[in-house]
Amino acid sequence: MDLDIVALSRLQFAMTALYHFLFVPLTLGLSIVVAIMETVYVMTGRPIWRQMTKFWGALFGINFVLGVATGLVMEFQFGMNWSYYSHYVGDIFGAPLAIEGLMAFFLEATFVGLFFFGWDKLSRVGHLATAWAVAIGSNFSALWILIANGWMQNPVGSAFNPQTMRMEVTDFGAVLFNPVAQAKFVHTVSAGYVTASMFVLGVSAWYLLKGRHIDLAKRSMTVAASFGLASALSVVVLGDESGYLSTEHQKMKLASIEAMWNTEPAPAAFTAFGFPDQQARETHFAVHVPIVMGLIGTRSLTTEIPGINQLVENAKARIREGIAAYDALQKIRATGSTAAIPPDARRSFDDVGHQLGYALLLKRYVDDPRQATPEQIERAAWDTVPGVAPLFWSFRVMVAIGLFLIAIMATFFVLSARRTLDRRRWLLKIAVYAIPLPWIAAELGWFVAEFGRQPWIIEGVLPTAAAVSNLGAGTLLLTILGFALLYTVLFVIEMGLMLRGIRKGPEPDREPPATLVAPNSPLVAAE
Repeated sequence: MDLDIVALSRLQFAMTALYHFLFVPLTLGLSIVVAIMETVYVMTGRPIWRQMTKFWGALFGINFVLGVATGLVMEFQFGMNWSYYSHYVGDIFGAPLAIEGLMAFFLEATFVGLFFFGWDKLSRVGHLATAWAVAIGSNFSALWILIANGWMQNPVGSAFNPQTMRMEVTDFGAVLFNPVAQAKFVHTVSAGYVTASMFVLGVSAWYLLKGRHIDLAKRSMTVAASFGLASALSVVVLGDESGYLSTEHQKMKLASIEAMWNTEPAPAAFTAFGFPDQQARETHFAVHVPIVMGLIGTRSLTTEIPGINQLVENAKARIREGIAAYDALQKIRATGSTAAIPPDARRSFDDVGHQLGYALLLKRYVDDPRQATPEQIERAAWDTVPGVAPLFWSFRVMVAIGLFLIAIMATFFVLSARRTLDRRRWLLKIAVYAIPLPWIAAELGWFVAEFGRQPWIIEGVLPTAAAVSNLGAGTLLLTILGFALLYTVLFVIEMGLMLRGIRKGPEPDREPPATLVAPNSPLVAAE
């Protein structure tokens, strides 16, 4: 039953997180695209750019509202479904989320109102400032959330306190400048920029196919193709950085993505195709590309990438050290007083306490890890291997979509430079049908990042199975069904509003005079 609760808790959070992430990339990217369009309007004074800003800004607003609503649900889930996780790491994980709310979300939420209702009340430059404040706030919000998530992937700047049984911050600067968090941030926001660019490109292509709003569509496609191409190329570069950091901080995730069962001589080959078999612990019909994985994963020709089998052996050694840490922890807790802690117990815990999380993996099989048998240690070590086949294929589909999007953006960038965007209708149709692809790639990316971390909710520190709340399976099933129903309704509303706005198109927009003159003014009399 405990495993059922863990699986259901994971299913509920995965469902709500992946649904929420349908809105995040478009919010991140469209906020920048809209700000760029308004910048051009302020610089040129041409009304078409104001019309473009208002049209795409309206679609941004619909997406923004539903993104906020679905994001709030996830905040509450930490306390409801993952109470021990919240207790264990709340001092660290809660800080970036609190800063995100106070510093970024309030900035974004405040200026989004001024953006929509301040067109005729603010100067051009003043309104432009609100557009960029919304864009900066949206992206700044993602920064703090990804700092929190990055710490889960690479828990730096923290230490476990055996007296309080909680993780505590030892260096907030290390948490803030965690290389994994920084790489995830730039990679994620770049993916959001590609998503928004593809959305603008596809919708604009649809207008050209229908022969509607030609001027707006062509200009929008030019912005989207230029911004999207730069963003798509940066996604590749920043994704390479994430892979390189995984070699250092999440070796098992990288080995599982590559279905690399055994350590190969450096430089390792990249498995372009194959069918991973986790039971047989081999990859059938594998097609290897020599040297490539070694260059991507280590940026050298001499550094080995450890395989799954070797990493499992390393996990066994860590579990044994974790058992020693667990024994020392029990001796410390038995004293009940800091002054009475036996020096040998404290010394032992300081030496191997960083491996305590590996001992907690045994809780799945035995109440007291110190009583674990060699067979249970073996099973716990193999638990550190996530699902290889889902990771293997998710990563490759994501990469294939990314390369396809680069080709689309580059093609339309060239067409926009030649002013021939509407010459090839088959390309316009491809752009329309390609609108969902960035979302698919983004969702697969998050799946690889989060599923690849299993069985850890905090890498090497706290197993997912130990982090859940003490809830009944019936309660979880009921909430899952409730969320599924609610989110289906929200999805229908979102799609209905977005499609209605796209079909309606931009409204005629006339900029008010820069200076209003009273009827009895001397200027009027002079005229």
